[in-house]
Amino acid sequence: LANANKLSDMPDFNDASKLGSGKEMVDRLTNLIAIFENKALDFSKNRADGDDILGDAYEYLMRHFATESGKSKGQFYTPSEVSQIMAKISGIRQAITSASTTVYDPTCGSGSLLLKVGEEARTAVTLNGQEKDAATSGLARMNMILHNNPTALIVQGNTLTDPKFKDGETLKTFDYVVANPPFSDKRWSTGLDPLNDPYDRFQAFGVPPGKQGDFAYLLHIVRSLKSTGKGACILPHGVLFRGNAEAGIRRSLIRKGYIKGIIGLPANLFFGTGIPACIVVIDKEDAAARKGIFMINASTGFMKDGPKNRLRAQDIHKIVDAFSGQREIPRFARMVAMEEIEKNEFNLNLPRYIDGQTPEDMQDIEGHLLGGIPTADIDALSPYWAVCPAVRQSLFKANRPGYLDLAVEKSAIKDAIYEHPEFAAFITSMNDHFAAWRTKSAAMLKALQPGCHPKEVIAHLSEDLLAHYAGKPLIDAYDIYQHLMNYWADTLQDDCYLIASDGWTAETYRVIEADKKGKEKDKGWTCDLAPKHLIIARY
Repeated sequence: LANANKLSDMPDFNDASKLGSGKEMVDRLTNLIAIFENKALDFSKNRADGDDILGDAYEYLMRHFATESGKSKGQFYTPSEVSQIMAKISGIRQAITSASTTVYDPTCGSGSLLLKVGEEARTAVTLNGQEKDAATSGLARMNMILHNNPTALIVQGNTLTDPKFKDGETLKTFDYVVANPPFSDKRWSTGLDPLNDPYDRFQAFGVPPGKQGDFAYLLHIVRSLKSTGKGACILPHGVLFRGNAEAGIRRSLIRKGYIKGIIGLPANLFFGTGIPACIVVIDKEDAAARKGIFMINASTGFMKDGPKNRLRAQDIHKIVDAFSGQREIPRFARMVAMEEIEKNEFNLNLPRYIDGQTPEDMQDIEGHLLGGIPTADIDALSPYWAVCPAVRQSLFKANRPGYLDLAVEKSAIKDAIYEHPEFAAFITSMNDHFAAWRTKSAAMLKALQPGCHPKEVIAHLSEDLLAHYAGKPLIDAYDIYQHLMNYWADTLQDDCYLIASDGWTAETYRVIEADKKGKEKDKGWTCDLAPKHLIIARY
């Protein structure tokens, strides 16, 4: 491993200055080995099935380390959900890949983003990363090894002033490049003469401002891509609209057709900053023929997670579906023609093109003064009337032209809707629709055997559910999908892993806890697979 990663800092387990000498060294190393002999740390069963529990545990610890450390250490970790989006929109899953396919992250941090792209490929690919901080580059090497990528090449150094991946005196180029560089790096040009950059990164586009390094990293990515290469970079929203030198660089990139898409993300997703960010998608293939930029405004789709915001499974799926299928969704995603961008003087600020906010209610002054419900407000509920047209007739009566009155008492509105035959028939049809999926899925789940792959199980279940509700009225298929993903995270996942490991045998066992003095105490019994109250009720 040391040779594969060209390391000079591999740990020395015979170093007396760190471990002591004689019996002290022996005791320390013995205690270290004893920790790893704990049976609870044996993840071999999961590792063999491609479910990398050890690597995932490491990712979990790094997320929490980033959360707790605040600004000082959060920059090395890209939230897993954002990494998933970048990996999926890169197109590497649909491409024909091999060991010669190259993936590069010029600011790789702990390597989580690089790994996600590697995992998305259908075959093993070659991973390369550079990281400025020596300790963080060590974390990245550890991450690669724990995720079964020991040959990934992680090098330490400043990417802008001292890029390590070169072909002779020019930058090496790659098939895929992804990055989450430091936001608005004020020291990006230290030790570098941008006007005479030896790697020819800025001459064709312009030199970024001295105190805003965002475009320096993006131009490094552009230069590091092959002629058919694809890239994605996380940058602060400011790159989309800031003026002066950055406006010139943005204009040049757009005119060359290099920018394929822009995805606006919610604020407060990233560690160390609360500002909103975006993903700029670069695609050199067919750049000259590009007629527009696909834009997604996903700023409102997230959940609260402690001090940070976090993308839900449904948010990730919706973004990836829209981008991959170039699917236009009102107030969310659309293809913006180059002519429209040019009319806006190459300003890419997303609200100019997609207003993601919920429209405000229009106030009808005549309705407030003279009474009555504006007919326009009732017409705006057209999706409901399309399903239950007769319900509208039963709820409203004429007032004067353009206005209606309620035909029932306010307190009776809910009963009038729920008891109406049309609405009752709709609810019955939706219940039957779910029951059909549940019956089919239950048969599949009951047939699970030891050795099954839980990640494949939930992938099949969730995609099948999403397809089952596609096009159904008055319901968002992504909301239904999220219900399943929440249930998977809370309950179903644990059951599935137990069955994959031990089958359907519900083993009971004693719960033994040790107090501070090491004295063991019997705390009763439990069972992992079957809830305790069910066993008591049956036996």
